[in-house]
Amino acid sequence: MDIDRFLLANEATWRRLDVLTRKASRSASRLPASELDELVSLYQRAGTHLSYARTAFADPGLTSRLSRLVAAAGGVIYGSRPRTLRGLARFFSRTFPAALWHVRPFLAAATVLTFVPAAVVAVHLTSDRAALEAVSSPAERAAFLRAGTDYYSAQPSAQFASQVFTNNARVAVLAFSVGIALGLVTALVLVVNGTNLGQFVAVFVDAGKGTELFGLLIPHGVIELSAVVVAGAAGLRLGWTIIDPGDRRRGPALAEEGKRAVALVMGTAAMLLVAGLIEGFVTGSALPTPIRIGLGMAVGAAFWFYAWAFGRRAAAEGRTGAIGEADAGWVREHAAHAP
Repeated sequence: MDIDRFLLANEATWRRLDVLTRKASRSASRLPASELDELVSLYQRAGTHLSYARTAFADPGLTSRLSRLVAAAGGVIYGSRPRTLRGLARFFSRTFPAALWHVRPFLAAATVLTFVPAAVVAVHLTSDRAALEAVSSPAERAAFLRAGTDYYSAQPSAQFASQVFTNNARVAVLAFSVGIALGLVTALVLVVNGTNLGQFVAVFVDAGKGTELFGLLIPHGVIELSAVVVAGAAGLRLGWTIIDPGDRRRGPALAEEGKRAVALVMGTAAMLLVAGLIEGFVTGSALPTPIRIGLGMAVGAAFWFYAWAFGRRAAAEGRTGAIGEADAGWVREHAAHAP
């Protein structure tokens, strides 16, 4: 459909939505039930039109008009929304998984950039004694092993969890924030992080403490590394938007992707909080190693299943995960409970 046909087909819808929005904003009471239902329905349709227009047409005027219309209607509908846990639940059930679904190729790229270097370095150092000796001396490896095992019991759990969360958040934010540099620095951060992980594994395996390592790494590490991958994917997506903004201008394209990146970073913060709690209270605990490993694997598997299932559903509903995107799900719920 070309832009002229698009305008002709939908102009009446937009005008009616504008009329109802103005009426609702002027009225001190609720709209009649029939007009509220109509307002909600038109708002959803206009939100879909906005998403389509952004994708199909490089017309700033049309995008701006629809954005204002949808924002005004959304303000009327959302204005009476209580600021409760419902908004938080909607973020984790719709916005965050939609953003994850939208950046699937970059999640794959971030995964490769992290774990391929980790695997290559770990295999190389464990199979080549000279390479391991070149990286670190026996005394350095011994100190590294002592630090690794003492690390988890050196502080009270609550304090340790807080410290771990802060440290891991810095890595994730770095991976995201440098994405503006065409994604190249983000890629470097992921590769370096993976290389360090591979060296960490090689030192423990060489000392015959592979089982101990995985008992200390996997409980929190699966969700923690997943968080770094998500943050890295957000950074890579921003960098790629500069290289290839598609049919959008770079400024608007970056603004749109920035809203989606914010959702990814907010979700990443929650993931790192979970990782920090596990690392603080489970990793160094007296629980048997199989239980700690099983817990870490279960948490990681649950996250990626959640990302797939909820992300697929959100994408089917037309969501892309951008902060501030029209939330048709809440609108339907609001309409259903309206008096």
